[in-house]
Amino acid sequence: MAKGVQKTKEAKAKAAMAGGAKGKKKKWSKGKNREKALNLVLFDKPSYERLLTDVTKMKLITPSTIVERLKVTGSLARAAIRELEGKGLIREVLNHRKQRIYTRATNA
Repeated sequence: MAKGVQKTKEAKAKAAMAGGAKGKKKKWSKGKNREKALNLVLFDKPSYERLLTDVTKMKLITPSTIVERLKVTGSLARAAIRELEGKGLIREVLNHRKQRIYTRATNA
């Protein structure tokens, strides 16, 4: 086996600067930015009226569905559900530690 020719320090530095097969250094991507949701923190009169009319007619009521429909924050949606349940307008179907599911109150 033949021994390779030893490169000098200058030759090694020059080869490192040239980059060889690697080419240019990769740039970091900026990533994808989502738009910030500007949801309501307190109910105003029109959105509270929509809560009483629309939500009580829905078959499936969760904090997520209220956030989606009324554009409110999650904590406000949970508080609204507690209020509607207290008034007897909706009833609880499932109480899981992660998600509570409600439906409209029926006479039956």
